[in-house]
Amino acid sequence: MEEMIKMNKTTGSQVTEFILMGITNRPELQDALFVVFFLNYMVIALGNLGLIILISIDSHLKTPMYFFLRHLAFVDLGYSTAIGPKMLVNFIEEKNIISYVGCATQQVFFGIFITSEIFILSVMAYDRYMAICKPLLYTVIMSEMVCWLLVFISYLYSTIVSLLVTIMTFKSSFCKSNVLRHFYCDVLPLLSITCSDTRNIDLIIMVSAAFELVSSLLIIFISYMFILVTILRMKSSEGRHKAFSTCGSHFFGVMIFYATLVFMYMQPQSNHSFDTDKTASVFYTLVIPMLNPLIYSLRNKAVKGALRRGLGNSTILVS
Repeated sequence: MEEMIKMNKTTGSQVTEFILMGITNRPELQDALFVVFFLNYMVIALGNLGLIILISIDSHLKTPMYFFLRHLAFVDLGYSTAIGPKMLVNFIEEKNIISYVGCATQQVFFGIFITSEIFILSVMAYDRYMAICKPLLYTVIMSEMVCWLLVFISYLYSTIVSLLVTIMTFKSSFCKSNVLRHFYCDVLPLLSITCSDTRNIDLIIMVSAAFELVSSLLIIFISYMFILVTILRMKSSEGRHKAFSTCGSHFFGVMIFYATLVFMYMQPQSNHSFDTDKTASVFYTLVIPMLNPLIYSLRNKAVKGALRRGLGNSTILVS
């Protein structure tokens, strides 16, 4: 334990590596947790990669809805991969070490993918609003160029913010310790061990988080408010059921995702309990990416039909 707490190799006042405390400090749980999270990551990888491939190759899924769903699967796979493999290695290694560069790289990619997901979820809500409330204008407004533009803006903004936050964080001097009370390199645990003035970076995080969450939630709630009104006005019970089924899955996934993010990033740093934060982090980094392919595919007739066609074609080729 003394070796875990003492400062590691340093260059001046700057650390060259960090020690991740991990999910638990109980050695007897390490093997069991490795198996659980290995299976968890396999489900994430197979589910999201399968969804990406299925949407890419099936001609029946060439619509804006599935275009955005493919990118949602991509960012889910992205941020879980930024964290999952390193976390699994740490379960079987004696020392939970990540290099300075590796920590910065992990934070950059995690930030890009998690922020992109926020905007892709709001774009998906807007897409459902257009499809249900403005069906005659849907194909004109949600053209292929518009879809690509919306996704490009999401990725560009996410990359700029993630790089800015990471650069400012790693310009700080980590002279208090090199021990992170987390299982991956996140900005809040890193700021807790710096000796530098963090007011500017705190402000950037609060402003960007508020803008991302408030703007995307406004788009989602306004879209679904109009969707609900339109559905209730439908005369056909079959039409209402289909609309509720399509939108219900998305709304359920959105609420779970946003609830954990608001809990993590919109409370003052002084109120953070890192043990509680780790639990919330496990949920939105490793549980939600596993649930999303199930939420968006098992209740979706078009995706299930595409899967049957894909399996049927595979069987024919094998035969």
